[in-house]
Amino acid sequence: MAHRDGPIDEFRRATAAAMRAIARRDDVSVSFTPDYAALAGSEARLPMPSRDLNPGEVAEVRGEADSMALSLRHHDAAMHARQSPAGGVALEIFNAVERARCEALGARRMAGVRSNLGAALERRCRERGYENISNQEDAPLSEVVGLLTREILTGESPPAHARNIVDLWRPTIEGRAGTDFDALDRAIEDQETFSRIVRQLIRHLNIDDEEAADGEPEDAEGQGEEDDSAGDAEGAESSSAGTPASLSAEALDGEGEEEGDGATEDAEAELMAGGDEEPAGPGHAMRPESFGRNMPDQEPYQAYTPEFDEVIGAEDLCDPDELARLRHNLDQQLYHLQGIIARLANRLQRRLMAKQTRSWDFDLEEGLLDTGRLHRVIVNPSYPLSYKQERETEFRDTVVSLLIDNSGSMRGRPISVAAMSADILARTLERCGVKVEILGFTTRAWKGGQSRERWLAQGKQANPGRLNDLRHIIYKSADAPWRRARKNLGLMLREGILKENIDGEALLWAHNRLLARVEQRRILMVISDGAPVDDSTLSVNPGNYLERHLRQVIDWIETYSPVQLLAIGIGHDVTRYYRRAVTIVDAEQLGSTMTEKLAELFEEDEHAAWGPAPRRARG
Repeated sequence: MAHRDGPIDEFRRATAAAMRAIARRDDVSVSFTPDYAALAGSEARLPMPSRDLNPGEVAEVRGEADSMALSLRHHDAAMHARQSPAGGVALEIFNAVERARCEALGARRMAGVRSNLGAALERRCRERGYENISNQEDAPLSEVVGLLTREILTGESPPAHARNIVDLWRPTIEGRAGTDFDALDRAIEDQETFSRIVRQLIRHLNIDDEEAADGEPEDAEGQGEEDDSAGDAEGAESSSAGTPASLSAEALDGEGEEEGDGATEDAEAELMAGGDEEPAGPGHAMRPESFGRNMPDQEPYQAYTPEFDEVIGAEDLCDPDELARLRHNLDQQLYHLQGIIARLANRLQRRLMAKQTRSWDFDLEEGLLDTGRLHRVIVNPSYPLSYKQERETEFRDTVVSLLIDNSGSMRGRPISVAAMSADILARTLERCGVKVEILGFTTRAWKGGQSRERWLAQGKQANPGRLNDLRHIIYKSADAPWRRARKNLGLMLREGILKENIDGEALLWAHNRLLARVEQRRILMVISDGAPVDDSTLSVNPGNYLERHLRQVIDWIETYSPVQLLAIGIGHDVTRYYRRAVTIVDAEQLGSTMTEKLAELFEEDEHAAWGPAPRRARG
């Protein structure tokens, strides 16, 4: 057995050593798992190749490792954050082109790295099914721009499995931003200049490109002055790669159709800039104290039609046998996390139970013998005041609602860990007498459903509002015991259930369910990996339409509602939306973060944990 494992161990050591050498960092830690490749800080997770070390698989794994190492070596995360657009398709493009820059720097200098990167890219394109895409609106624009950037920077053609999506977009992109690609090639060594050119490229594609939260200065050479008609509307933050979030051809060709919105959106962006406040960063979210209350009244949020929306129980979306199979798959995927999350759950349970019975009454005539008065009993056994009784601490009746983002960008490890963490948390809180409900939100279709079809049939009204069919899922109601709802959480792993996310309406739905409860304390915890994204809605409304509504809903709940709202962002900064929020970079942190932050809300001095209390409007 040791001999058979030898080549695998040697491959691991060699790959880790190569990563540290390319990254020029000794602190890089590498682990191999059956899951997807991921990089969090200096910790890299790589997919494990088969035991026979198939050469093709080896090249793909090495390609993922080389890509991460080159990012660690050439990518300045702080600068990237300063230069990034606010979100949406613009942010996807910005990230894809920066990745292409880092990889091109390695591919230009090392032939072996070039080959490995090509193998990894080919596999990603194959797994995402790009070769089966035949319509421009289905081809992810950010991926295409990244591939065209790679072509310019390295001279390599797109992989065979992605050639058709590049051909679908190439004439449009090169016609609008061809000169920008040449400028990228000249600035490849300078990330700051390179980033400014990318922002210019995005504007030339007529994609909403709001400045980063801390306010990027205009380029001294005039690069930021060329596209005044492209409004600075705040885009919805992207779902991550793998989610169909491309901009439709109709939206790309609709240049100048919304010029009237420019002044209003510029005013909003200027208001959000916050004047003399500190720049955004960890612990310094750019969010004005009275955000949303004095904003210009733009088009009110509306749904074109709510007729096709649904609120549905998880058990009604698939048969019991499939639910059982999906739950079994969930348990298998996260078996190695069970011990960790269980320990965290026990810690939370101890803290909650300690708050319920933590004080004593002394000098009583009956109860438990007070050991501090033991000498009295010995001297005079009939002494009446030698007992104590544990006093029940006032512990408010509580209900907790977990609202989980079920968008396509959560696919894979994030949604699996979210499901398991919710399961463990529900089980733990139930032991402590705290009721828990678990909810999910997504849409019934990609890029619009029956709502969009009706809109098209009725003449394509301008600014129609939300243009997709909502699907709100009840995995566990607050009054249902955990054992009865356990299987439902496996539904999150079902292929095709995760689509797009319209957060504002989902938040209102979950909030209103809590308001109808009789418990004294009501807590709403949102778990998400980004801002709202629905291509159908954003292609025919202002680019910040969904995100603006989300901000308004959050501001109303935090200011006026008795519901305590907190959020956990997976891989995306949600502190710019929520007052009580925390961002994690790895889905495996979710279990510990959920338990710790929820425990803080049960502390008497909760404001010490979360900062100043939200201000309430007078009257």
